Amino acid sequence: MLKHLAIIMDGNRRWAKDQGLPSFAGHQKGYEKLKEVMHWCQKKGVDTLTVYAFSTENWNRSEDEVNFLMTLFHKALTEELDEFHQEGIRLKVIGTRQRLAPKIVQAIADAEEKTKDNQKGNLNLCINYGGRLEIIEAVKKIVDSGVKPEDITDKLIADNLWMAGQADPDLIIRTSGEQRLSGFLTWESVYSEFLFLEKHWPDFSEADFDQAIEDFNNRHRRFGGN
Repeated sequence: MLKHLAIIMDGNRRWAKDQGLPSFAGHQKGYEKLKEVMHWCQKKGVDTLTVYAFSTENWNRSEDEVNFLMTLFHKALTEELDEFHQEGIRLKVIGTRQRLAPKIVQAIADAEEKTKDNQKGNLNLCINYGGRLEIIEAVKKIVDSGVKPEDITDKLIADNLWMAGQADPDLIIRTSGEQRLSGFLTWESVYSEFLFLEKHWPDFSEADFDQAIEDFNNRHRRFGGN
C-alpha cells in the first residue's frame, strides 16, 4: 500500500510558456496544485507527501525568479499555515538553512513547531535541498560525534539525515518528461518505485494521481528478494 509519495514537481515554467504567461504564473499554479495533491493524499490514505520545491542548484536561476519563489515559500509558511494546521497536516522543511533569509528560517521553525503534533498527514517541503549534500552533512555529524569507522552502519547514516525518522518513499513521480532524480532523495530512493509523466506539474490531475496509485499497487516490490 502506498504510504509515502514523493514528487519532483517539474514543468511550472514550461507550462507557463505554453500558456503565454510569465514563469511566475507557473510557479503560483504549481503551488496551488500542491495543495490539491495534499488533499488527494488524505482522501486516498497516503500518509506522507514529500515534494522537491527548491534545489541547491536552483539558486542559479534569475534573481527575480528566486525572489518570487522565496516569497511564495514564506507565504505558505505564514499566511497559509493555518489551512494546513486546521487540516491536521504536520509540516517539515527538508534541506539546509544556509542562504535562506532569516525571516524564512524563522517561518520554518514556527511552522514546524505549530504543526508538530498533527497526525492526519505529513508534508515534507524540500527547500534548498540536495541529495548529496544531505549525505555529506550526515557524515560530518557522524565524524564530529567520534563514531569509529567500524561502527558506521546504514541505520546510523539514516538516523543523521535531514529525513531521519521518516520512512523512505514508496513511489517517486516526476512530471514534465524528464527521467532522472536530479539529486532528489539520493539515499532514501534506493528501493522506491518510479513513475515519469510527460505532463507538466500544473496539469497533473486527480485522474493521474489515481492512476499512479493503481500502477504502484500492481507492481511487485521484491527489495532484492525473489
